[in-house]
Amino acid sequence: MKILIIQQKMIGDVLLSTMLCEQIKKNIPTANIHYLINLNTEAVVTNNPYIDSIIFFTEDLRNSKWLFYRFLKGISQDKYDVVIDAYGKLESILVSLFSRSNIKISIDKWYSRAIYTKTFKYRKAEDSNLGLAVENRLKLLQPLIGNVKKGVNPPKIYLTNNEILKARLFLENNNVNFSNPILMINIFGSSTQKTYPLSYMAEIIDHIAGLGEFTLLFNYMPSQLKQAKVLYHSCSPASKEKIKFDVYTPLLRNFLGVLYHCSALIGNEGGAVNMAKALHVPTFSIFSPWIEQATWETFKYINYHATVHLNDYQPVDIHNKSIKKLKKDTLDLYSKFKPSLFKKKINHFLNANVLIKKDTANYKPIQTTKSNIFCESV
Repeated sequence: MKILIIQQKMIGDVLLSTMLCEQIKKNIPTANIHYLINLNTEAVVTNNPYIDSIIFFTEDLRNSKWLFYRFLKGISQDKYDVVIDAYGKLESILVSLFSRSNIKISIDKWYSRAIYTKTFKYRKAEDSNLGLAVENRLKLLQPLIGNVKKGVNPPKIYLTNNEILKARLFLENNNVNFSNPILMINIFGSSTQKTYPLSYMAEIIDHIAGLGEFTLLFNYMPSQLKQAKVLYHSCSPASKEKIKFDVYTPLLRNFLGVLYHCSALIGNEGGAVNMAKALHVPTFSIFSPWIEQATWETFKYINYHATVHLNDYQPVDIHNKSIKKLKKDTLDLYSKFKPSLFKKKINHFLNANVLIKKDTANYKPIQTTKSNIFCESV
C-alpha cells in the first residue's frame, strides 16, 4: 500500500504529523509512506524510520504555475493508494485531486468536501489529554487503522550520535560549562502576535538567572538578531554574565543537537517547544493570548512540560471572544500577562526538572528528570 501524507506548514505541524507515519507503519508494516512537506522543515524529519520517502514543496513550485502543474502531474504518476491531507489548503487540495487515489482523507471543509472520499469534522472539545492538535490528526487514520487513542507518544527527532557529539564539542569550544544546567530561552514566537513582550521576557530572564547557576542560550532566527540584541541589553548585568549570546547555530539540524544538551527550554510557545518535546527536553511554554491552549498544549500526561496562558489567570479577558477579536487585541492582552503572574510556576518547573546549583546553605533541589530521559539516536 502506497500512502501519501501531506503536511505543508510550519515546523511544529510537520513534526506533529510524523505521528501519522508512525501509527500507520506500526499497524501496516508493509505500507510505503511518502511525506510531503515544505523544504524548510526537513531537519525535523531527517532519519525518521517511519518515513520511506520525503517529497519537498519548494518556493519555486509556489511561485510558478507551470512548475506546480508539472509537480501535480508527477503526483498523478506515482499512483498512491491513499492520500491523507493534514493541511487542507489550496495547494494540498490540488495535490489530493491530482493523485487520483481511491482513498482521500482530510478535515471537513465545505469548499473541498467533494474532493475527498472521507472527511472529519474538526473536534473543538478535548476527548483526551493529548491536545486537539493531536486528536484531530489521529482522526484522519480511522479509515485505515481505526480509532487510535492509546499508545500515542510524542513524535521524535532522530539525531545521530555524531550530531550529538558535534553539538557538545561546539558548546565546549564556546566555553559552555556542562557542570551547570543549560537553559534554552525561546525569545521569539513565529510572529509579533505570538511573541511575549521583550520587556516582560527580560524580566523573566532576570528572574531565572537569579534562581541559580545556569547557562542561558537564546533561540532566534538570523532575521531577528537586532531584536535579540535589544532583549539582551534589556537584561540585568548579572543575567548577561550567564547568557552566552554568541552561542548560536543558524542551521536547524545543528540547533537540534544543541537543544539535545539543554536541561530545559523556556519561552514562547511554538516550533521550538515541539522540537524540545521531540528530544525529551522539559519545556515551559508561554502561550500567546489568542492561541488556543487546548489545541497546542499537547501530551499533558507528561509531567515535565508546563504551560501558562493569560486564560489561567484572567479568564474574563479571554472567555466568549472570537479568535479574530483576541488576535486583534493581542498586544493589549499581552500587557496584562505580567511575569509576576507565573514566576512561582517557573520556580516550581525548574525545581522539579532541573538540578539547580545555589549558594544558599542547606538547599536541597529535586533531582533532575533529564537523567531519566532517553533520546533515540541512530
